Amino acid sequence: MDYSKQEFEHLFKDSYPHMYRMAFSMLENADDAKDAVHQVFAQVWKGKPQIANDSIRGYLLAATRNQCRHLLRSRQLQRQMEDELQRDAAASESKDREELLQQLQQVIDDNLTEQDRRVLSLHYDDEMTYEETATVLGISASAVNKHITRSLAKIRETLKIAK
Repeated sequence: MDYSKQEFEHLFKDSYPHMYRMAFSMLENADDAKDAVHQVFAQVWKGKPQIANDSIRGYLLAATRNQCRHLLRSRQLQRQMEDELQRDAAASESKDREELLQQLQQVIDDNLTEQDRRVLSLHYDDEMTYEETATVLGISASAVNKHITRSLAKIRETLKIAK
């Protein structure tokens, strides 16, 4: 198929609407459909395949369908890669969080008194208020506050966490 510029423009204007509708029905995106059709015409212009004039419309529609399939496969691969990256990032984040929690528990075990650990456990793990924690331990709410403040300061200092 060796078209002049004018013949190619006529082919483009005549075939574009049909090719675009097919591409849009497959890709469900106007920009992607336009890109697919333009890619087919670019390939035809560069490659100049030998096709009879009465078969050119079928060739262009088949090429458009194939280009759309290629784009759909690319989209699917891209989604799979993004999903895999997200899973890897989540697993890494979970591992980092688990390591930090283990490190925090080690700091608590090594640097806090038994009473400090009980106060922190009741307040943070059991989600008790200062007053509820004080009642359970038989101490004042201000003592609970002092235990928590002192414990958090020790933890920050040990882990080098800024206030």
